[in-house]
Amino acid sequence: MARTRVEKKICPICNKRRAERYCPALGEKICAIDCGTGREVTIDCPSDCPYLVAAHRWEQDHPKPLAESEVPFPDVSFSSDLIHTRQNMLSGLGYTVVLYAAEQRSLTDSDVFTALQALAETRRTLLSGIYYEKPPEIPVTAGLYAKLAQFIEEEKKHVAEHPEFPALKDTEIFHVLVFFLRFGRLRSNGRPKTRAFLTFLRSQFPAEAGVAMEEPRIIIP
Repeated sequence: MARTRVEKKICPICNKRRAERYCPALGEKICAIDCGTGREVTIDCPSDCPYLVAAHRWEQDHPKPLAESEVPFPDVSFSSDLIHTRQNMLSGLGYTVVLYAAEQRSLTDSDVFTALQALAETRRTLLSGIYYEKPPEIPVTAGLYAKLAQFIEEEKKHVAEHPEFPALKDTEIFHVLVFFLRFGRLRSNGRPKTRAFLTFLRSQFPAEAGVAMEEPRIIIP
């Protein structure tokens, strides 16, 4: 009996190479090269894609420092003691992002950084004595900005109601936001559609929605 030759499918992106990797975002197989070059750039990869998980694992094992031009607020410096003192606030920011991302599935790392940048800019104007607020224009980013701003006000009220806690100063709020933004940029990979930082944040909190916020979960290096 003569054997029937099965022709392998050609990648629908490049129309040249063999399609050998199943892409859950596109619902079909593509070639390994287009998987690598399009990942989180032109392809909106789901977080459970095995190729994406492997790529993120490799990136975390081989971290790259941020270029000086990419460091948020490069002129701002503060003591590392502040981050440990305000661990609860830092953890609360992360938890707020995780809860919002659960509702807004399209949210990316870039959206998170845009919201944090705008909020930090707002807090910096407050330090100058002139309060000026300019929320992001994109709805999903503006929504996160509002949620983070609400958390900060609630945290200030909570601290004020407990005299055993040191008063939360506006300077500290600004510095914690700057640190969180820098930390997020380090945990991300810079691709426009990546959710690497969001994936990291989810790993720091349990899946239960009712988790108490008193226990900090973001681990500071």
